[in-house]
Amino acid sequence: MQTDGVPPTIVLIQKLTGTWVAQCISVAAKLGTADALAEGPKGAEELAAAANAHAPSLYRVLRALASVGIFAEDEDGRFRLTALAEPLCSDVQGSVRSFAIMMGEPWNYRPWEHLIHSVTTGQTGFQHAFGTGIWEYLADQPEASALFDAAMTGRSGPDDAAVVTDYDFSGLKVVVDVAGGRGSLLAAILCANPDMWGILFDQSHVIPGAREYLTDAGLAQRCEFAAGDFFESVVAGGDAYILKRVIHDWDDERATRILERCRQAMPATGRLLVVEPVIPPGNEPSFGKLLDVHMLVWTGGKERTEAEYRALFSAAGFELSKVVPTRSSLSVVEGVPR
Repeated sequence: MQTDGVPPTIVLIQKLTGTWVAQCISVAAKLGTADALAEGPKGAEELAAAANAHAPSLYRVLRALASVGIFAEDEDGRFRLTALAEPLCSDVQGSVRSFAIMMGEPWNYRPWEHLIHSVTTGQTGFQHAFGTGIWEYLADQPEASALFDAAMTGRSGPDDAAVVTDYDFSGLKVVVDVAGGRGSLLAAILCANPDMWGILFDQSHVIPGAREYLTDAGLAQRCEFAAGDFFESVVAGGDAYILKRVIHDWDDERATRILERCRQAMPATGRLLVVEPVIPPGNEPSFGKLLDVHMLVWTGGKERTEAEYRALFSAAGFELSKVVPTRSSLSVVEGVPR
């Protein structure tokens, strides 16, 4: 494949070395470089002193990032923020700093070292690398779990806004956010629908963070919080059950079980809303196609086509009623009880 006259070999090498760029971004995020530069341009010596880093080495990382548009180096050797660097700041709308830090954590990238194991065995690279599953690992590692939750919340802003804008929530009174994490999507839905009530359902160790997040958002008085295992049961009381980036974490058997529990909890007039990428046919570019491989090595789950969602819904007692694309990479796959 040739891009803008660049020889295919060069394009392929650029793609192969993409992990180098990712690791440099993660290091800059972890050291708080963007936050330091929010005050104005600084040299590597000053940035390194503030971050307890080795100045010559930090300079090399920042110079590399500047070459791909993340930060820019002035003639006097000082670095400044660029449009691509600003989302690495902690306190900006749509910050991806936590997500960038997570991308550099061993528990995120080491499973990819075992992609060949996943491809030849069908087993997760995470299990092969750490001897346990990702969710069991996070439950036992509070710092990793907190970073994961912050990363998912941080990257969710544009997705949540797209879902709320492009899907019609009118007529719904109570929405249950199943495995809702800190509750960023539920917060967006409640803000856009002031007469609605929300229930956040997740594992017990997640609930305190969700309660804090929704309290800070001024929405806790319109929420209930319920802890449990969605393989066993899901809290009743909703007329819509929404699962964002949840079903893709699981194989068909376990995904079906989760949806069955939602079916058992909802009334006959209820709605199931699965918010995920929907894989397009053919060679059409899709972030979901790459995310699908991440699910292969990380969780054992998968991204799905519309036909695969239709079959999954049917197995769990639902009829797929429509697929609503959003202006993000996600679609809302709507189901109704059969």
